[in-house]
Amino acid sequence: MGQLTIDSGDTAWMLVSTALVMLMILPGLALFYGGLVRAKNLLSVMSQVLGISAIAILIWVLWDYSLAFNDGGRFIGDLSKSGFAGISETSAWAVGSSGKAIPELLFAAFQMSFAAITAALVVGALVERVRFEAMMLFSALWLTIVYAPLAHMIWSGDGLVFKFGAIDFAGGTVVHINSGVAGLVGVAFVGPRIGHLKEPMPPHSLALTMVGAGLLWVGWFGFNAGSALEANGLAAVAMVNTLVAPAAGLLSWMAAERLVSGKPSMLGGASGAVAGLVAVTPAAGASGVIGAILLGIVASLVCYGFVGSLKNRLRLDDSLDVFGIHGLGGITGSIGTAVVALPMLGGHGGADYSLGWQLVRQVAAVGVAIAWSGVGSAICFGFVRAAMPLRHVRDAEREGLDIADHGERAYNY
Repeated sequence: MGQLTIDSGDTAWMLVSTALVMLMILPGLALFYGGLVRAKNLLSVMSQVLGISAIAILIWVLWDYSLAFNDGGRFIGDLSKSGFAGISETSAWAVGSSGKAIPELLFAAFQMSFAAITAALVVGALVERVRFEAMMLFSALWLTIVYAPLAHMIWSGDGLVFKFGAIDFAGGTVVHINSGVAGLVGVAFVGPRIGHLKEPMPPHSLALTMVGAGLLWVGWFGFNAGSALEANGLAAVAMVNTLVAPAAGLLSWMAAERLVSGKPSMLGGASGAVAGLVAVTPAAGASGVIGAILLGIVASLVCYGFVGSLKNRLRLDDSLDVFGIHGLGGITGSIGTAVVALPMLGGHGGADYSLGWQLVRQVAAVGVAIAWSGVGSAICFGFVRAAMPLRHVRDAEREGLDIADHGERAYNY
């Protein structure tokens, strides 16, 4: 490799992108999740998102960055960069253009924000019954055992899935399938909320959820376009795709609701937008604009079918549809990436692109993500359950976790 020069324009763009991803978490995800729970659990959910983000930031610095992105084997890196050892303000991280780079500290910070939001997403499957301390311990274990190795396998140059040639531009497998499967495993360990499918549990503030969804969408530009690591045409492609896929997903979900129930809901629109965002994440740099629209439509309808019907038939209390939207949306988007990369759809697969082989690669990547997250998450939840109770006693759950965990209320009338 020749001499690398840190580019000030790319550095400025990545500083902004990192801040945008953090905006997705605090306050975006906290508001999105907070509005969807009952008022007695609002602070509990927000506190879990807040606490997990802090744990992820510190663990990323102490050892996870080194395990995820440092040289090592096919499955995991080594610990030589623990505590950001050897990384200074002049350390360079190569980007796509020859000879250009951004500061490695900035690349590490950008990836830190990905780890934080992935761990925080898991909370949504388990809200209103899981204990704060249990989720903090789980997150620390999960980021080490599950997230860092999967990020290494898929995004590191010597990773198993990376070498196989699968495409995951911004986290369809590492972030969304990973968190969705972890949430599903958590539901199996924790069990359903008291009164699930027997008593109404409506969101206490869809206004908060709408604000959170808007912040997620805005922050997602940093998530997807920032994954180009440069302020260039590829970032522009990813940004446009991040506009059109959620727009298509939003309208598709609302149209499906209109046909089924007669009324399109705001919550359905927000859910469809998130489904479109999730699905386009792995394809953001590979898809053309028409492909991104189609991907948003298909993913939204897949997620709507599961959330609107199949979930209750399975009696599955994935409270805020982490698997139903992030897991299934990530699976749809990751496999669909092979299709939307086709040049005939305006994709960027290249003249010699092979749909068949790329489908094999994408399915293999999805399989690795599901298996790794499923087994690793079960190990983490099993350890936590052996160390402490995972969920609150019935009286505390009835009263609300704001009081049980934190001794305070979101609203004092």
